[in-house]
Amino acid sequence: MHVMKMFDLTGQVAVITGAGNGLGVELAVAMAEAGADVVCADIDMARNEATAARVQALGRRALCVPCDVTREADVAALFQSAEQAFGRVDIAFANAGIADVAPQPLHDYPTDNWNAVLAVNLQGVFYTDREALKIMVRQQRGKLINVASMWGLAGASSVAPIPAYNAAKGAVVNLTRELALEYATQNIQVNAICPGFFRTRLADGKYDDPDFVAAVTAFTPMGRVADASEIKGTALYLASAASSFTTGLMLVTDGGCMAK
Repeated sequence: MHVMKMFDLTGQVAVITGAGNGLGVELAVAMAEAGADVVCADIDMARNEATAARVQALGRRALCVPCDVTREADVAALFQSAEQAFGRVDIAFANAGIADVAPQPLHDYPTDNWNAVLAVNLQGVFYTDREALKIMVRQQRGKLINVASMWGLAGASSVAPIPAYNAAKGAVVNLTRELALEYATQNIQVNAICPGFFRTRLADGKYDDPDFVAAVTAFTPMGRVADASEIKGTALYLASAASSFTTGLMLVTDGGCMAK
């Protein structure tokens, strides 16, 4: 296959949770630009519909589905809707995520905040992966991509204490490895993206704080924060035939932070 054809997603269908915000928007645009139809899922339907409109403006079909990934029934309905509308699911991004409510060391950490972060960032990934894999196993093909974090590979307290986020993303990293092994013989590749500092709403306005921006910029060897659109190439590689012999990979996109 010609190398550029490897990245062509024409005729494929991608499901993206958290499609209304941040990296999810860029994941949806990347899939559409490469030729895929996109199922956009988010709890924020106004933003979700805006993402779907961007997909349609690129000439691709879009399905906009309300989905709270902490609700098992919502995630099941999402994938049922995708399969009913398009007859297949080739690519799925378990992308929906939230930050710790406030950076706090564990001895001060409220139980409700812990449960809220794990409900989205780990339980939501479990529901998403399980429902995607039900379809992919029947198809005997698929690309499942979990959005983890560089903080799933290292502690974050050199920047800020975020124990719930670290715990959830670390679990997603090892879940990705486990699923890669479970489905390696079924033509299903399971990988994860581990982003560093990207300008998204996940940080709840912190990128408007010059002190925060200065701190994370200084921590990043490349000396800058990434634009959200810089996730697109990483996502396309893992979603496409270019990664046909790649599974169980944690693809770190962090400006060099984890190389320290």
